[in-house]
Amino acid sequence: MFKPDRMTARTTRWMHRLHARLAGRVRPATGFVSQPEPRTIGSFARGRQLLAGNFLFAGHLVEAPKTMLWDIDLPDAPFEEELHGFVWLDDLAAVADHTTRERAQNWLFEWINRYGSGKGAGWSPDLTGRRIIRWIHHALFVLRGADKDQSDGFFRSLSRQTVFLSRRWHTCSPGLPRFEALTGLIYAGLSLEGMDRHVDGAVRTLARDCQSQVDAEGGIPTRNPEELLEVFTLLTWAAAALIEAGRPVPPELQSAIERIAPTLRTLRHADGGLARFHGGGRGLEGRLDTALAASGVKNRSADGLAMGYARLSAGRTSVIVDASAPPAGRASYNAHASTLAFELTSGRRPLVVNCGSGAIFGAKWRRAGRATPSHSTLCLDGYSSARLGGRRGGVDLLTDTPKEVPIEISQAPDGVRFEGGHDGYGKPYGLTHARKLELTFDGRGMAGEDLLLTVDDAGKRRFDKSPQIVALKGIPFHIRFHLHPEVDATVDMGGTSISLALKSGELWLFRHEGVAEMTLEPSVYLEKGRLRPRATKQIVLSGRAMDYATRIRWSLAKAQDTPISIRDLNRDDPDLT
Repeated sequence: MFKPDRMTARTTRWMHRLHARLAGRVRPATGFVSQPEPRTIGSFARGRQLLAGNFLFAGHLVEAPKTMLWDIDLPDAPFEEELHGFVWLDDLAAVADHTTRERAQNWLFEWINRYGSGKGAGWSPDLTGRRIIRWIHHALFVLRGADKDQSDGFFRSLSRQTVFLSRRWHTCSPGLPRFEALTGLIYAGLSLEGMDRHVDGAVRTLARDCQSQVDAEGGIPTRNPEELLEVFTLLTWAAAALIEAGRPVPPELQSAIERIAPTLRTLRHADGGLARFHGGGRGLEGRLDTALAASGVKNRSADGLAMGYARLSAGRTSVIVDASAPPAGRASYNAHASTLAFELTSGRRPLVVNCGSGAIFGAKWRRAGRATPSHSTLCLDGYSSARLGGRRGGVDLLTDTPKEVPIEISQAPDGVRFEGGHDGYGKPYGLTHARKLELTFDGRGMAGEDLLLTVDDAGKRRFDKSPQIVALKGIPFHIRFHLHPEVDATVDMGGTSISLALKSGELWLFRHEGVAEMTLEPSVYLEKGRLRPRATKQIVLSGRAMDYATRIRWSLAKAQDTPISIRDLNRDDPDLT
């Protein structure tokens, strides 16, 4: 017997395919009324790899140089979904020579032959929307040199997919999947002959979702920066398509674009990539700059909180901190236990990072990537600050997340200061983790401190009852600073500091004070487009909390600069000196 969520998924897929078949009874379009300019950006290098028969999707590489795309052995469902989404068409269009065009035509027309009547894994509304956008963007590329039967089949298939979307978009989960489906429907309705009747309803729904899914600060419920970029990109495409068709852009859509743009600029590091939190990566190369330019919105939020992240920037250095509790409920399906973790980038070179999302490397890596030890923050006794708990709809959700996450951003005497705390360890140990970061005005150094403390009598009682405290062993903690793979880290003679050499020639020094022991240990860097995790290193400060208050101080500074006085942090709380 199937579990309820599996039965529901099976029924939904069956209904999708039924509606896909029924959609073929509608009179098809025979051509374009108007065709939006191609806005999707592909990779020339990936296009050449595809041409050579190297298929890298969803973390798997299949080498099949003489095999039709739809005949290759499929490693898993995510790999299959990426094939049916046709994002790879962007990469082939980036090459755009005769051989590549022929390959794109063969793969597209064979998809129509095999799956165009409603078969296969590609008939979900979000994948259909994604596929429609690519087919319309690259129609001139794939139809050049095509015969009449192929051209007619192309438009019949687009028509079927459009009608299918008009009937099934409502089954998409709110958020990115629904934005993808609705944008595809708007594209098709504006572009194809006889399909304009689907536009008004799709635009109204898109406007409503802009209000319900994009908050007043330009954030989305999942707090995933890369997902926010994808939503933003779709909204700018929809707005541009409406403008080109001579239709008004709904105020809700325009307002959402204007809210998201400053937030994305806040979440962009000095090197142009996005902060990697809650399942998101850096973003496709060029996607962020292109989308921001297309939006026409120039302003950026002032340094402060945006979608729950705090940004400190000075000189050529950017620091982005997860300054809120993880997403709750359904929005936590990709959430990480990363509260108070930070990333630091110097110029074009990332220095301190988080491990990232391991989803493309399988369930074990996905789970590991979501845990607190995979982030540049403090972990207590091996526990995460939020736990993977109940399973709903086939996905693991976070539970026992921090309830209180107070933060403050202020001016320090020689820079800007972030102060934050969370009670994610309050229930098991009665302890609050507090973190203070001070970035100098010139961006050439940062001082930090991490504190574990009890904030009330109830916390002290819980702390005193901890088995480790009763046994007089103390509660073990680890403060981790994961390093980018291109950082060359070396423990200096005497073991009092660690040198961090960047490819740019910059040399940073990490130092610490307090009861913790400093070590340099292996780590991993998880990113899309790789076959396996990249080996890297992490700085770990390890110790034991024996008292109601434990403080660890540390600093990062460029070697040629005078080191930051981490003792200056004592001035705000002399009782912890």
